[in-house]
Amino acid sequence: MAAGTGTGAGAEVKTLSLVKGREHFCFRYEVGQEAKVLDALVELVHRREFGFEWFDAAVLSHQLGQHLAKELRTYLPKKAA
Repeated sequence: MAAGTGTGAGAEVKTLSLVKGREHFCFRYEVGQEAKVLDALVELVHRREFGFEWFDAAVLSHQLGQHLAKELRTYLPKKAA
């Protein structure tokens, strides 16, 4: 999934990465496009030509959740963070 989906030139780009044997899966996305990343992970699981499985999708979705949590912490008051 490539960045640059039209949400703006100044949008922050995040990366999810997984190395599995000889394969390297890398997803770049703009903040706010997390739902599209999840859709892409599901699509990749269904493509049999890759060794990408549900566990791999779970690992990357966990990374995605960590990115979201970090992003949300920036909106909290300093005492609550």
